[in-house]
Amino acid sequence: MAQADIALIGLAVMGQNLILNMNDHDFVVCAFNRTISKVDDFLASEAKGTKVVGAQSLKEMVSELKTPQWIILLVKAGQAVDFIKKLVPLLDTGDIIIDGGNSEYRDTTRQCRDLKARGILFVGSGVSGREEGAWYGPSLMPGGNKEAWPHIKTIFQGIAAKGAGYFMKMVHSRIEYGDMQPICKASHLMKDVLGMAQDEMVQAFEDWNKTELDLFLIEIAANILKFQDAYSRHLLPKIRDSVGQKGTGKWTAISALEYGIPVTLIGEAVFARCLSSLKNDRIQCWPGAVAQACNFICKVAL
Repeated sequence: MAQADIALIGLAVMGQNLILNMNDHDFVVCAFNRTISKVDDFLASEAKGTKVVGAQSLKEMVSELKTPQWIILLVKAGQAVDFIKKLVPLLDTGDIIIDGGNSEYRDTTRQCRDLKARGILFVGSGVSGREEGAWYGPSLMPGGNKEAWPHIKTIFQGIAAKGAGYFMKMVHSRIEYGDMQPICKASHLMKDVLGMAQDEMVQAFEDWNKTELDLFLIEIAANILKFQDAYSRHLLPKIRDSVGQKGTGKWTAISALEYGIPVTLIGEAVFARCLSSLKNDRIQCWPGAVAQACNFICKVAL
């Protein structure tokens, strides 16, 4: 007898933790993975003692679901297309496919159109928060067929991070300032104190990214440092040594003071941006160029 409220395909750490999050909120989840052994391993370890059920095939997975059937894909973008093709013959009118694998947004538009013609509702949802956030409250950004929302909103609102709209967004965005500032300080010390060449700095960042500092911003810092122009010269020194802010950094610092919460790193990062914008020869803020480049790449990538 069908018992699962929703199925999730993709048992990397994010997928596993999202399943455990749904389980904690009293939803029964059916887990599936292309490599079947991962299903057995997950049920025997992380999901042991939970209500999570497993499936050995897509057909079995669908048979475990209550109707209408809801399926989350948490796989690489290219794999999502393959799974959707295999799922469609197994689904009925009104069933819902949710792609949480960071597919290109135009794919969502296309899948909505194509699947609607078959009576299947499609949602493309961004999932932010990394492994810990997936379990304890991710940021979920669903888009796609509006008819799907009344069905999935209970699960989405149940497992998502709770916050007060723009206040939550303000703090979330400015945590990035706090991440970027130590990277900028490190690049400043390497260049102006240790006298390291830019290629040596690249190697340092790449080495760090193989340790517990395996972070997106560390990765792009290395890419920024190594990037060369059409004349095979490093581009970073040509970037204006100044970086600004849109106001949310200041608002975050002010709110922290009002609530008595010490967010010293974010505060210092905001002050550093203010300093970098001052135009005089007494202030040297080469890290401003790194921050400016990081800002640009984050906007493009995210």
